[in-house]
Amino acid sequence: MTTAILERLSTLSVSGQHLRRLPKILEDGLPKMPGTVPETDVPQLFREPYIRAGYRPTGHEWRYYFFSLFQKHNEVVNVWTHLLAALAVLLRFWAFVEAEGLPWASAYTLPLLVYVLSSITYLTFSLLAHLLQSKSELSHYTFYFVDYVGVSVYQYGSALVHFFYTSDQAWYEHFWLLFLPAAFCGWLSCAGCCYAKYRYRRPYPVMRKICQVVPSGLAYILDISPVVHRVVLCHLSGCQDPAAWYHTLQIIFFLVSAYFFSCPVPEKYFPGSCDIVGHGHQIFHTFLSVCTLSQLEAILLDYKGRQDIYLPRHSPLSIYLACLSFFLVVGCSAGTAAFLRQKNQGQTDQERFLRLPGGAWCGGSLS
Repeated sequence: MTTAILERLSTLSVSGQHLRRLPKILEDGLPKMPGTVPETDVPQLFREPYIRAGYRPTGHEWRYYFFSLFQKHNEVVNVWTHLLAALAVLLRFWAFVEAEGLPWASAYTLPLLVYVLSSITYLTFSLLAHLLQSKSELSHYTFYFVDYVGVSVYQYGSALVHFFYTSDQAWYEHFWLLFLPAAFCGWLSCAGCCYAKYRYRRPYPVMRKICQVVPSGLAYILDISPVVHRVVLCHLSGCQDPAAWYHTLQIIFFLVSAYFFSCPVPEKYFPGSCDIVGHGHQIFHTFLSVCTLSQLEAILLDYKGRQDIYLPRHSPLSIYLACLSFFLVVGCSAGTAAFLRQKNQGQTDQERFLRLPGGAWCGGSLS
């Protein structure tokens, strides 16, 4: 009996030693997480106006930047807002499918599927850009070009569902022939953003913001036009359509997000105080995420409740062609991003060659 007790105590002692070593084993198995650094310790490319600290150092292994999802730095809120939004879109759509059923083989379901795909795509590309761009200069350009492709994809996906499910008959009769071809200008938003990123160096001139905002703004005005027509008529007539209210919210949230995208507030007024939480791009992400969720809810209501409107006016062939054009936009946007990335890689390599060890330049800026 005594022998058994001693053997048991010996086993527990050995197990206790293993348990005490477990944190060390886990620590050794995880990547080392360097601390964040101030703006003076990262290249000019990675610095954001009025953000003084919280930057991740460049040049580490990929796993460091993936694991920085759980680290406190000035991009982590940008990552999590769109990560949570992507999961919310996926879960909400799945709940709708479970509750209502979905005729997967029907042509009339395709625009909805394309829209959900485009929403998850832009959110995923955005969070990857903010999560991984700090590795190197080439990674910075590459992932932001991918981010701009996601924006173009989302704009055209939104145009499809607004055209097929949301538009009223009066709007449709006037614009049906021109809307989707014109919505192809969503590619211009990708081209404008990629070119602005490729062409201009920090400190950015106003022209960079114009190249970004003007094409994206024109694409949004076109995409949202059937929604605005629907919302205005509904509110003027005092209708109680719940989808119209969700559409109203998506417009409001988008306009608020556009303001914070265009203006570096509040960090402009409190430099260094909004480094980790509270700067304008994080607020932009938050409102854009809520905008997407409001839009999704409105589209699901339109898809379910307006079949008597959109089914008679669209043939399956027209829907197939429209959805195929979505992949044409994807291809054009991806091709534009790949082309400018290649040109940027050559330019970045040349700039790196011209830069002296002390940080000076052998010549002027190549931008």
